[in-house]
Amino acid sequence: MKAMAHPARIAILQRILISDTCICGDLVDELGLAQATISQHLKELKNAGIIQGNIEGVNVCYCINPQTWALLQERIGGFLSAYQAPKSCC
Repeated sequence: MKAMAHPARIAILQRILISDTCICGDLVDELGLAQATISQHLKELKNAGIIQGNIEGVNVCYCINPQTWALLQERIGGFLSAYQAPKSCC
């Protein structure tokens, strides 16, 4: 969860999800962040296992790691759905 706590990382993940394919260097123009900043965020997401990268020529292409994503869906979804709204609240 810590790796997903930064707004830039959420934006990167949203872009990867929307593209429904691997992302190869398109993020700088789309997110308006410096290449070094995006690279650092990609590194954090990869180190956490949320994304995976493959080298294609001179580019590194990133996509969602399906195993980690399924685990996040299970754990976070279960946690969020555990809340039952009380009939009254303070």
